[in-house]
Amino acid sequence: MERKHHTLFTEIGGQETIDKLVDAFYPRVYADPELRPLFEGDMEEIKRKQCMFLPQFLGGPARYSEEFGPPAMRERHLPFEITPKRARCWLKCMEEAFKEVGIHDTPAGKAFYYRLEQVAEIMVNSSD
Repeated sequence: MERKHHTLFTEIGGQETIDKLVDAFYPRVYADPELRPLFEGDMEEIKRKQCMFLPQFLGGPARYSEEFGPPAMRERHLPFEITPKRARCWLKCMEEAFKEVGIHDTPAGKAFYYRLEQVAEIMVNSSD
């Protein structure tokens, strides 16, 4: 009997949940006037990368690193002006997406969101 490796990735429902979350999240980001200027280019490509990054972030498969190298997310985001207000807007979009896919009030969802709050804080590189 194979024992399933418990990670936040498996606890939130694996790739299926990640895919739904990303599909719920990015239309909100692109519709947000504060965030829209940061997201240029093809939404589908950005979603594809996020669908590879989030599993790795949660202890799942490292497909993002296999294709793009180490995430180094702060460095990758330095060219973008990320203010405290934009970080809050990003988290609001994510919280709404969490609610839409039904993981907002789960223990794993709360742990995942807490990690995202930490990331949002680290990404801030400009003042409001």
